[in-house]
Amino acid sequence: MFGIPGKAAVTLTPAATRQIAKLMARDGSQGLRIGVKKGGCAGMEYTMDYVKEVNPLDEVVEQDGARVLIAPMAQMFLIGTEIDYEVDLLHAGFKFRNPNVAEACGCGESIKFKDAPAA
Repeated sequence: MFGIPGKAAVTLTPAATRQIAKLMARDGSQGLRIGVKKGGCAGMEYTMDYVKEVNPLDEVVEQDGARVLIAPMAQMFLIGTEIDYEVDLLHAGFKFRNPNVAEACGCGESIKFKDAPAA
């Protein structure tokens, strides 16, 4: 829908690919759907859900056995995002490196997107 022909809307690091493939196998899902919703102190939050059925309007990114589906309303916010999976002493989770984010809250759970350029 909003993608660049011949280029994946998002990229996955090897760690993210392994984790997503593991989650798909464990849950028997078709992949993980990524979206955005209003919420958090910065205004928007990422969402991730297991997918049992692919929506024909989803942007599908497949890489090394992992499948990420981008919800239609989130596609314009996620173009160019790199998804990683990080594990440290206190936390394990997906990390979004999104060039469309203007700022994030202190806890890192919510984001604010850059304004669209005026026409």
